[in-house]
Amino acid sequence: MSEEVVGEILELPQSQHEHKQMPGEEQEAVAQATEISIESLEEGNVQFQDEVSAVKQVLFQDQDDDSNSDYGSHGKPGTVLQRLVPDGNVLFPDIFQTNQLLFYERFKAYQDYMLGDCRTSEVKDFTAEYLEKVLEPSGWQAVWRTEVFEVLIEVVDVEYLVLKAAVELVTPFLCETKGCELTEESMKDLLDAKEHKVPLQELYVVYDESGEFDQTALAVEHVRFFYKHIWRSWDEEDEDDDFDYFVRCVEPRLRLYYDILEDRVPSGLVAEYHCLVSQCEEKYKEFTSLRNCISNSDSESELDNVSMVEGLKMYDDLESLKRKLKIIENPLLRYVLGYQVNSGLQSNRAKGPRPTGERVVHVVSSSMTVSQLQTLMRDKLCPDFSGEEFELQFHSDPLAAVNACYEGDVVVICPGHYSVNGSFSIPDSIELEGFGLTDEVVIEKLGKGDIFLDLTGANVKISNLKFVQHDAVEGILCVRQGKTVMENCVLQCETTGVTVRTSAELFMNICDLYGAKGAGVEIYPGSTCSLVGNGIHHCKEGILIKDFTDEFYTMPKITMMNNVIHNNEGYGVILVKPADLPRMKKTTEEDFQDESKENGGQKKEADEEEVPPAEGCVEENNPFREPHTQEHTEGNDVITNELVATSSKKSQLQKKKMIELGLTMADDDLMSQEMFVSINGNHFKRNGKGSFGTFFY
Repeated sequence: MSEEVVGEILELPQSQHEHKQMPGEEQEAVAQATEISIESLEEGNVQFQDEVSAVKQVLFQDQDDDSNSDYGSHGKPGTVLQRLVPDGNVLFPDIFQTNQLLFYERFKAYQDYMLGDCRTSEVKDFTAEYLEKVLEPSGWQAVWRTEVFEVLIEVVDVEYLVLKAAVELVTPFLCETKGCELTEESMKDLLDAKEHKVPLQELYVVYDESGEFDQTALAVEHVRFFYKHIWRSWDEEDEDDDFDYFVRCVEPRLRLYYDILEDRVPSGLVAEYHCLVSQCEEKYKEFTSLRNCISNSDSESELDNVSMVEGLKMYDDLESLKRKLKIIENPLLRYVLGYQVNSGLQSNRAKGPRPTGERVVHVVSSSMTVSQLQTLMRDKLCPDFSGEEFELQFHSDPLAAVNACYEGDVVVICPGHYSVNGSFSIPDSIELEGFGLTDEVVIEKLGKGDIFLDLTGANVKISNLKFVQHDAVEGILCVRQGKTVMENCVLQCETTGVTVRTSAELFMNICDLYGAKGAGVEIYPGSTCSLVGNGIHHCKEGILIKDFTDEFYTMPKITMMNNVIHNNEGYGVILVKPADLPRMKKTTEEDFQDESKENGGQKKEADEEEVPPAEGCVEENNPFREPHTQEHTEGNDVITNELVATSSKKSQLQKKKMIELGLTMADDDLMSQEMFVSINGNHFKRNGKGSFGTFFY
């Protein structure tokens, strides 16, 4: 509203008062002015109301607009849901498309509308109350779908507490069967036997453009999904009934479902989870059946006592299975405990030598010309595999070729870009070699759940290949057991790059590794890792050396020579180890200095030692940032000194432990134990935090 109109409004009473005392002509002029003021006022009011309406629409659009709500669209023209054309030969009417709801849509429905903060014992009551509010009690059609048939019915009533609908057949009769024949009369007999009541979870609401049945379709979908993927039959007997069921069970199970759906969980863990659910269901049925038998028996015979013992054993087994399920369902524990326990499932068992005794050369090529075959025979097959013990097989898929391998086989992959939907699990000693330049032989992983290469063979060799992994959960390569040699390979990864587990051996030469969101190379205690002439760059950390197991494992045997470690976000090399324990502080100055002299290491004097850093902090031993020439020359010495010092402390702990047990160590010499081999000639450039750091926890 303008300032002039406001002024006229404020002056209006005075003008009217003066109007009585004015002569005729002046009164007329004032009357005209008053009329103009009133018209301006009305126009200003209209404009002001429009502005207020616009502001209200912006401020309260979330409250007034229920188009995104699971409660549907009552009072609004048109549906907000998509339609789905049913498969099959019978022309059923279209149904609502509700099985593609997003995580947050289901999350909101269960948390805000259906379950809220209910306890486990209140789930049925809360669900019934939710359905009473949103479900149309009658007058809607649906497809009743079972494993045997599909039939069109109409709902005439709903029993909310038992989750059933009273139905009648629709005319004309529409039915499709699987493996049997059902007539209209036989279907009527079936409904009579069921008292015309069918489970709501088996109904799929017929599509309606008006929007009147949106709420009904969504409510049925939420109930169906809940009892299929979230609810467990043993939840009712949960001892934590006083706690919020949604927080304890619904949210973690819902997140796990969508993590599996979007390939964020390794396939081995998914298989283990489904297996545990099945085992738990069977065990719970056995337990409840036995419990009912015992409770219905009035005698105290010896047989009942035996049954009681069996029941206790079943109960313990059931609780153990439920604990394993909770570990996998908890996103914080899923990989820390669950996947490490079940990681052995990722690897197949070794096949050993082929029963016939021959070795097979598997040639992989999506397509091949005669000239390419001649080049392959001349340059590779004839010189290297012309012996009588070799047989030739051709494949179009590198994963199929690896899966067909026995001990001693060779896989030769011709130039091309291969997309693989799965993981390379190599339990036997084989060779995997690209024929051609590295960038010409590319293997790209589809999906994001599993590790790309899982190696457990005693002697595996991989060369001249480029591996590409996108949006993955697991790392690109893991050496769990045995010895692996990698030469002239490119590893383009997005999570952890290469992992060398305890007791495993990796020799990586002249390879290029980049793109890891974690560490480019993870080295576990007790492993052997030789890195020579590699490029490790554009990762979160370059190389991560783990020392979290205190004195129970030795330091890894590490060789790092002539590597270029550059442009990593954190450190070029970082050592993860526990803060000094109290017994480490009790180590005498003399013993510590003697150990240092024997190993040629450089240690701090005892009086110069500081209190160990706080848990979770990173200590940068030397700020090697600029100039880079100084960084790469001194960085090798810093890593060497820190590893020697850590090994010395670990050796002291081992020695003290042995003395406490009344034993003596055969050899205290650090270098003879080969905990540390050689670190020199490495170049550290443009790493965000420097060449080397230590993380204490």
